[in-house]
Amino acid sequence: MKKIIALVVIFVAVSACKTNPFTGKKVLNFYPNSQIFPTAFAQYNQFLGENKVVKGTAEANTIRKVGQRISSAAERWLSANGHAGYLSDYKWEYNLVNDETVNAWCMPGGKIVFYTGILPITQTETGIAVVMGHEVAHALADHGAQRMSAGTLQQLGAVAGNIAIQDEQARNTFNQAYGLGSTVGVMLPFSRSHETEADRIGLQIMAIAGYNPDEAAELWRRMKVKSGGQAPPEFMSTHPSNDTRINNLTAWAPLAKQEAAKFGVTSFK
Repeated sequence: MKKIIALVVIFVAVSACKTNPFTGKKVLNFYPNSQIFPTAFAQYNQFLGENKVVKGTAEANTIRKVGQRISSAAERWLSANGHAGYLSDYKWEYNLVNDETVNAWCMPGGKIVFYTGILPITQTETGIAVVMGHEVAHALADHGAQRMSAGTLQQLGAVAGNIAIQDEQARNTFNQAYGLGSTVGVMLPFSRSHETEADRIGLQIMAIAGYNPDEAAELWRRMKVKSGGQAPPEFMSTHPSNDTRINNLTAWAPLAKQEAAKFGVTSFK
């Protein structure tokens, strides 16, 4: 039984790879768009129905305008790099929700929410573009489906261990060690890698959309001030530290401008 489960896990991991068009890397993903998108769309609509969606204001209109510009820039990049039609299943939507939480998020298939609480941090249209580029990038890279795939493998590993270990005390020790080890050693780094990837892809597409990528590091400096330096150690977090993001975004901004220049974009908002 132990060998059978191990073979199943290996087979699933090897056979369920998909290529990220922005990085060229193989990624773990065995949830096709046709399976995950309808569920995500339904959950998004349910969320909108249960929360205060802001409509018709200058801020709400800016959220929508920036989102459209950035998703269009992503489509331009994909088409120019041999991935025309990659976004055919996506149904982009950008909504502002009245909530003091300093956050924004994206569901698979392009369903994005900004909370009003993040607007004092974004401050400008370009600041909104920094966050929007990051959220759009999560959708482009199928990060939601990848997290689900990794979670499934984590669960399979736990099941395999519990079947293989007959002694109850040893099984309890395994469960404690496996839960902590697989979370800190695998799942959290996996999540941080997604955030870093979304930062880099987002910087690139915001530049192609005509927004200044230099502003990304500035936004995270404001975020650092807002947090008051209160954050868990990076290795215990789902996100890179503010300093790591600031350093990365500062280093990547010139490269994003170079990429934008390929599309004739040489001046920025």
